Parts: sequence; structure tokens; C-alpha cells
Amino acid sequence: MYLSVVCFRFRNSVIVSLHLLYWMIEGMLYVLSSHYQRCVLYFFYCAMNVYSAFCGIPFKSVVFSLHHIANIIFNTTLNVLFSGQKYRLEVGFQAMEHLINVLQTDRSDSEIIGYTLDTLFNIVSNDLEEEEQDDLEEENSQKQVDDLGRQFTEIFIKQQENVTLLLTFLEEFDFQVRWPGVKLLTSLLKQQGPQVQQIILVSPMGVSRLMDLLADSREVIRNDGVLLLQQLTKSNAAIQKIVAFENAFERLLDIVTDEGNSDGGIVVEDCLLLLQNLLKNNNSNQNFFKEGSYIQRMKPWFEVGDDNSGWSAQKVTNLHLMLQLVRVLVSPTNPPGATSSCQKTMFHCGLLQQLCTILMATGVPADILTETINTVSEVIRGCQINQDYFASVNAPSNPPRSAIVVLLMSMVNERQPFVLRCAVLYCFQCFLYKNQKGQGEIVSTLLPSTIDATGNSVSAGQLLCGGLFSTDSLSNWCAAVALAHALQDNATLKEQLLRVQLATSIGNPPVSLLQQCTNILSQGSKVQTRVGLLMLLCTWLSDCPIAVTHFLHNSANIPFLTGQIAENLGEEEQLVQGLCALLLGICIYYNDNSLENCRKEKLKQLIEKRIGKENFIEKLGFISKHELYSRAAQKPQPSFSSPDHMMFDHEFTKLVKELEGIITKAIYKSSEEDKQEEEVKKTLEQHDNIVTHYKKVIREQDQQLEELKQKVNTLKSQNEQLQTAVTQQMSQIQQHKDQYNLLKVQLGKDNQHHTSHSDTLQMNGIQPEEISKLQQEIEELKNKHEVLQGQLREKDSVIENMKSLQSETGTNEQSSQITAGLEHGNELHRELEALRIQIQSQSLDISKLQSEKQELLQQMNTASVPALGDSSAVIAAKNSELEGRLLQEIKELKNDVKALSEEKALLKQHLDSVNSTVAVLQNEKSKLQQEVAESKKEQDDLLVLLADQDQKILALKNKLKELGEPVEDEDDIESGDQGDEDEEEDGEEED
Repeated sequence: MYLSVVCFRFRNSVIVSLHLLYWMIEGMLYVLSSHYQRCVLYFFYCAMNVYSAFCGIPFKSVVFSLHHIANIIFNTTLNVLFSGQKYRLEVGFQAMEHLINVLQTDRSDSEIIGYTLDTLFNIVSNDLEEEEQDDLEEENSQKQVDDLGRQFTEIFIKQQENVTLLLTFLEEFDFQVRWPGVKLLTSLLKQQGPQVQQIILVSPMGVSRLMDLLADSREVIRNDGVLLLQQLTKSNAAIQKIVAFENAFERLLDIVTDEGNSDGGIVVEDCLLLLQNLLKNNNSNQNFFKEGSYIQRMKPWFEVGDDNSGWSAQKVTNLHLMLQLVRVLVSPTNPPGATSSCQKTMFHCGLLQQLCTILMATGVPADILTETINTVSEVIRGCQINQDYFASVNAPSNPPRSAIVVLLMSMVNERQPFVLRCAVLYCFQCFLYKNQKGQGEIVSTLLPSTIDATGNSVSAGQLLCGGLFSTDSLSNWCAAVALAHALQDNATLKEQLLRVQLATSIGNPPVSLLQQCTNILSQGSKVQTRVGLLMLLCTWLSDCPIAVTHFLHNSANIPFLTGQIAENLGEEEQLVQGLCALLLGICIYYNDNSLENCRKEKLKQLIEKRIGKENFIEKLGFISKHELYSRAAQKPQPSFSSPDHMMFDHEFTKLVKELEGIITKAIYKSSEEDKQEEEVKKTLEQHDNIVTHYKKVIREQDQQLEELKQKVNTLKSQNEQLQTAVTQQMSQIQQHKDQYNLLKVQLGKDNQHHTSHSDTLQMNGIQPEEISKLQQEIEELKNKHEVLQGQLREKDSVIENMKSLQSETGTNEQSSQITAGLEHGNELHRELEALRIQIQSQSLDISKLQSEKQELLQQMNTASVPALGDSSAVIAAKNSELEGRLLQEIKELKNDVKALSEEKALLKQHLDSVNSTVAVLQNEKSKLQQEVAESKKEQDDLLVLLADQDQKILALKNKLKELGEPVEDEDDIESGDQGDEDEEEDGEEED
């Protein structure tokens, strides 16, 4: 058919017909030889040539452009899809260059770009078709596939422009282009992650383009975008920071919330994995996550209902990853400040309470419960407020029991899973870490005064003792380590634990806990049990001479230890021998020589005779050389592959590292060196006591100075309050002045009205009685004027007195206060001047009225005008009304003048009180200055004494150095003391 069509189209083109015939014949041959993939290739060549014939395109052009490129693309796709990537190597090497060329030249054709990206993905991807293969064949084929994908990836990214070109295709919204581009870039990152990450990092807006995938409305692209960002953020802190600041936390948490939190599907799992990549070992992102209030959004993840049955596998996985994400934020490997801040935030937002609810819930899967215990452990580790809350949590039982007691019951129960018991031990250790209050509460449950005689409740101490002496070696080890953590760095509790008495059997007297531990050691129990008890004894006796004395008081202990060290036992017993050597070394180093038969010198002689110093040091070195010691020293969490490997505790490894060198030096010291060292220690202790006493005196003086400063501040605040009261009173005076001005204006209007009324009287005729009344009113106004002038003179005298006070006072505080009083006086003076001017104006008005009165009298004498009856009645009414108004206004003016005089008296009294306060302040200031001078003098004396003591201490230290003794610098000691004081202050602030 193809041949007839081509002959019809190209009648004179014999070459094309021959080519088509050749390809068809060769394709049929491949069909006969069962090479179906090659058959498809050649038949497709025929189809392309027929297409070129119908379109009238020259054959050569078709062969070398469209024909060549299109056949490569579709042939590759067919090979990959139909052959299970059997021809992947051949297709990849032949087509890679042409496929990249298509990406560069045909960007406008989205369909061909989509096919090309999909084809490149199939070439680069390492996903094998599921076929029935043996394990060995599958492993070999997987290695070959991995190598092949890595090679094709190297070819693609050899030119960085290819990756940049791929990033531009990801900006296309077309699904046919964007989705295969995301898959291809993800595959490239899987094969050559660091190289591709570096190319994307230097590409302009490279990471920002990829972040836009999370905002795509199509879930397929969004979900694959999450997978892409997972590969992109692996082990690259720079990209992690960029992704975080591109609002990744907000978007990922929104996706988790939309998908249903822990009840969501695999999308939630992918988002949580991406969040772990962004936060793990990245302090900057952790701080950004905390400051962005994203920790508060984690609380709904752990809202588990009452019905915990039927958890799906996906929910278990999601919740497990959520717990791990919380642990990433509070990991002990993080900076202490960042961890503490996250711990406090988790408490205040209720996240810790939610985790404790899961911890005490029923029906929770075992692996989720284990991970929850580990998570709670690290949330409370070293945080006092969280540790106090955890101590108050009770299990929902009847009667209610403490969560600590419930967890310890699981730890000493040999039927519980091993990983769960390890998690409980870790939780108990974290609860006691830097928590002296919690340590005291645990030890107090062992003391005789706090034991419940009724036996209705089980305490934590009873559970630890029960586990310590049970038949299960793992319970022995866990209980011993837990009790050792209750004594860690707490000499007071070590002494109190010596009071614990145990009833071993009926009829026998009770024995101490210390004696019972040594009895179990001598009975030859399992290695794990003996290791746990030896770790407990070493922790108990270290830095506690009283406990060492109690241990040495039992005459059987030293022979047992020397016998264990001197024997030549197998490799399993070497660890026990090393711990026995450590315990014996502690008894020598912390011995206060209170027992004559067990003095330091006698114990060292015993070691030299029965063991030998070199053999003793060699046995002591077995501990740090042990493989399990190195594992335990790596991280605080106890993680062991099997119960038999539980031999060492992380905190105990620190103790061994600290004591090993000290004990070695103590063994090789002579008796004279010991005596000299003891004398030096006593001298140093005396000097330390003196220094401590002086430090205490200085602290007391500092406290007194602080109290005095507080008193001064209180007086200053009172002075400020008085000044504000004066300001308020001045404002009140200003208000009264304003009222006075209003009254003056009203009085001026009344005077004008009176003048106009006098004119009417002149026209209508005025009676002599009315004129006499007006004269009386004028006299009253004169009297009022004289009263106001007297008040003005009084205020002038007050101002003069204040000026004289200013000249008498000398201190800065008094001058400032009197200056303020002078300023107020000046203001009053200005006000009085204004009043004086007003009074003068009023006197001018009065004189005018008098002149007008004289004129009226003259007019009355010269002219007589008949008065009408009706008009005289009206005038009389108006006169009576005017007289009433004038009398009322005069009364109001008198009241105002009286009020002003009272306010003036009050101001004068207040000024007197202020002056007295200033005098009191001056006396107190002089007293304070005298006390400060005395305290400075005392401090100078103390500094002289301390300098003498320092010279003596320096001389003694030089002697010690000459004798070859290690001497700690005072800077280290003071820095340690300061660190302890800072830790105590931080603890008080957290409380």
C-alpha cells in the first residue's frame, strides 16, 4: 500500500520507491526473526516517508530533520515501553544528543517537548520492571541499572545549560511539559545529587522555581514536587536555608493539615520527610521554625481520640515521623540554648501535655508508644519546668499512679519488649538530668521516714530496689543505672542513701543498701548484673568520702576486689575486673584515712603485693578499650541491638574518663607525696574557706548597697509624685485664672451697660438716692481693689522667700527642686502682674464712672426735666434689676478672691512640705555617701587580704608543681563556680 501511494505521488521518483521497498523488506525480515522492536522502527520509517510524500516535502529534508528526530523520540519511547528497558543502553547512547537538541530547538511545541522529557526520564530512571528473578540476578541487574542511570545522568548534566533549560520548562503551566520535567529532575537528583544541587544553587531563581510546584493546584504535580524537594534538600544546608525562607514550612504544614494530619495518606509522609531534611542538623532553620510559631501548629498532630483500636499502617508511619520531627527540634546534639528554647515553647503551647496524654493512653501501638517515650524524654531533658510537669503527670488508674511509677514498672518487668524498657530507662535518665529536685524526690522514697507502711502504694524507690535484686539480669542493670542517675553529681543524696536499710529475710536484722549490693557481687551472679552493681557503687562512692568509709568498714570488700583483680579470667570477666579496679581506685583516691586499717598507704601496699601496680593499671584500662564502652560514649540514648550488649551507660563513661588518669597518678604516688598533698589540700581548703567567707561578706555588702539603692529610687519616685502633684495644682490655678478673666470680661460688659444706662438716666432724670447707691458701689470696688493689691504684696513676699531659700540650699537635688519652685513662683508673679494690670484698668473705669457721676450731678442742677409716671416706674424697675445683678456679681467676685487666697495658702503649705522633703533627701544622701565610703574602705581591706592569700596560694602551688602534682588554675575553678552560679540562677528563673 505504501509503495503504491508513493508511486502515485512521485511518478518519476524511483529512488524513494526503492528506499521504501528496502525498508519494508528489511522490516519483514525482522518480523520473521522475531525482532519486533526493530520491526516497529522500520515500519515507522515507512510511515514518515509516506507523510513526506503527501506533504510534498523533499525526501532529503525529511530524512535529516523531522524524519530523523521524530523517529528517535518515538522509537525510544516504544523501546522503553515495550521491551522493559532491554534496549535502554543502545537507545540512550544513540538518542541522548538528539533529544537534548529537540529540547533546545523545539521549545514552542509543548507536545514534542513533553514526549522528549518523558523519554529522557525513562532513559535516566533506574526503576526496573518487576520480573521473576533470583535474588542474585536481581542484585546484579540492579547494580547494572544503577550504573547505567548514573552514566546517562553524567552525560546530561555535563553541560550545565541542560539543567538550566530543564528549570525553564518547569515554569510552564502545561501539564504535558511540567509533570515529566519534575520527574526527570527528580531522577537526576537521585543519580547525581551533589552535582545537580550545585548547578541549581548557582542558577538564577533556581530554587524559587521549584518552590512554585508546591502551589500547583494539580495534586499530581504538587506531590511529585514534594518528592523533588526531598532529593534537592538532602545534605545541603545552603539549599535547605533557601527553601525554608521561601515559605516552605507554611506550605508544607498547610498540606499536612489539608490531608488530615496523622490520618492522612502518603502525601503527609512525604511532607514530614521533607520537613526532617530541612530541620535536621540545621540550627538556622530550627530557629526560624521556632520563631515562626510553627511549633504551636504541631500540637493538632498528636490529638489522639479515646478509641485507639484499628490504627492503619500509614497512620502509624505518619505519627512515627511526627514524633521524630519533634525530637529533631530538641535533640541533645543541638546547641543547648536552641534546645532549651524549643522545650519551653513546647510546654507553653501544650505540646508536651499532648505527648503525655498519648503516653498514658491505652490501645496505642507498641512502636508508637516507644517512640513517644523517647520523644518525651528529650523534651524534658535538662528543662526544669518540663521535668516538674512530668513529675506531676498521673496515669488514669484507680487509685491514680504517677507516670514515673508506671514507666518504672514497665522497665523492671521482664515480659515487656526490650526496646520499650530501653526507652523507659532513657526517659528516667532525662527526668533526672540536671534535676536535683527530682533526684531528691526519688531518693526520698527509699528513706525510712517516707516509706508507706500500709503497702497500699508502690513508690519509685521500691520499684528500683525490686529490680536491683530480681532474678532478671536486665532488670538488675536497668535499676542500677537508674539509681546511679539519681545520685549523679549530688553528694548530699549519696550520704542520705547510706541510711537506707533493707529487710532481707524474716528474723534477720536489716542490712544497708550498700552492704546488700556488695553481697550480691560476691555471690557470683551474671556478668550484666555485676557490671550494673559496680557502676552503681563507683558512682555512689566517687567524690563522697563518707560512702567510701562505709564501704571500707566491711572487712570483706577489699579482699573481694583484690581477689577479682588478681585472677586471670576469660575475656568476659575482664570487664568486671576493670570495674573492680576502678572501684578500688576510688576507695584510695577519695579515702579520708579515717579507718586505720584501710588508709591510702596500706591499700596501695596491698595492691603492690597482691596485684602489682602495672597489672592493676592494665586491668583498669580494660574499661575504656572495650567496644561497648565506645558505643555507649557516643550518645545519651541507650540503643543496643540485644540485651546482652547493655553493659555501659553514657554518663558512666564520662566518669571513667575523668577518674582513670586521677587513679593512675594516685597509685604511683609515694607516702610522702600523699602527706604533702594532704597538707596542701588542707591549706587550700583553709584558704578557700577564708576566700568563701570574704566572698560572703562582699555579697552581703552588695545586698546592702542594693537595698540602699532601692531606697534612693523609692525616694526619687516619691519626689516625682510630689512634683506631679505641684504641676496638677498649678494647672488648677491656671483654670481659676481663666475663670477670673471671664468674670473680668463680664464685669467690663456690665460697666458698659451701666454707662449706657446712665445716659438714659441723664435723659429721663435720675433720683439722688440712685446716685448715692452708685457711689456706694464705687466705694466697694475701691475696697476690692485694695484687697487685691494686698494679695499681690503677699505673693511678692512668698516669691522673695523662695529666692532666699534658693541662695541657702547647696546640693544639686535641692537646687533643682527650689529652681522648680522658683519657676512656679515666677509664673505666679507673672499672673499677679496680669491681675495688677487688670485692677489698674478697673480703677481707670472707676475714675471714669466718677467723672461721669459729677457730670450727671451738674446736669441735674442745671436742668429740670419733668418725669413721666409710667417712665419713672420702668426706670425704677430697671434700676432695681441692675442693682441686683451688680450685687450678685460683686458677691461672686468676693468668693473668687476668697478661693484664690485659700489656694495661695495651700500652695504655700505644699512648698513648705517640698522644702522639708528636700532637706530629708539631703540628709539621706549624705548618709548613703558615708555608707558607700565605708563599704569601699572595707572592700579595699578585703582586697589587700585576698592579695596576701593569693600570694600564699601561688607559693603553695609552685611547691606542688615542683613536687610533680597537678594543680588547677584559679581561673578554671572560678569559671566552674561561675558556671554553677549561672546554672543556679537559670534554674531559679525557670522556677
